[in-house]
Amino acid sequence: MASWYSENWKDYELLDTSDGERLERWGKYILIRPDPQVIWHSEKKHPMWHRADGIYRRSGSGGGAWIEHKMPDQWNVSYGKLHFVLRPMGFKHTGLFPEQAANWDWFSDLIVRANRPIKVLNLFAYTGGATVAAASVGASVVHVDAAKGMVQQAKENAALSGLENAPIRYIVDDCKKFVEREIRRGNRYDAIIMDPPSYGRGPNGEVWKLEDNVDALISLTAQLLSDNPLFFLVNSYTTGLSPLTMAYMMKVNIIEKHGGRVEAGELGLPVTATGALLPCGASTRWWKE
Repeated sequence: MASWYSENWKDYELLDTSDGERLERWGKYILIRPDPQVIWHSEKKHPMWHRADGIYRRSGSGGGAWIEHKMPDQWNVSYGKLHFVLRPMGFKHTGLFPEQAANWDWFSDLIVRANRPIKVLNLFAYTGGATVAAASVGASVVHVDAAKGMVQQAKENAALSGLENAPIRYIVDDCKKFVEREIRRGNRYDAIIMDPPSYGRGPNGEVWKLEDNVDALISLTAQLLSDNPLFFLVNSYTTGLSPLTMAYMMKVNIIEKHGGRVEAGELGLPVTATGALLPCGASTRWWKE
């Protein structure tokens, strides 16, 4: 099984990890945030553990809060020619998942080498890291997320990256219902990116768990692939779904019709203090060879 990470970050660095927390540099600001993958109790040798601008701590009764907040409410970071606004949120997130840069590099190369117009559908698109990456190399993108605030931040990220006039269509909608309508309309896409949540609620309040719905979701969305598709990427932060399980579903739902190749792996972030990789979820990639 593969492991993927980006060596190209300048404005992000995972400095150290220990006791359920990660020590990070986002631009010039140092944050400490909880991470359930950090189950080890290594010595906290990095000096920045004692100089954090922001510290998020979980509450024993659920949720959590920033107990230290010396950073601004927002600031910008860059990944090459891509630029993003960061906003520390009340549920520990910053508005960007830096491990996804490995996927941005992968599909950007595919889009460039395709040397033809590529139409991308980005589902559960959040603040648009993948949208901005795809548009920056010439793809047209349909960006879909159910959260209006996240879609607005995606527009800001595109503008920061000089892509305010790029062919990006922003849609606030339930992703499954949007896919069903696109199938009925006969719309098709050359590439699909899907980053579904592990747990959530549907448009009518019904409980939604990824492991119970992901196969049907992949099967449904694969119907939107064009006759000459380029790639299909699915991300998962659900620990109960192994990359090989995701790969099996991709093979059954895509390869039988379109051929190509599937590869599954874990995303990681290199830890400066140890040189090891922190696991940060999994990705399954299909592409047409």
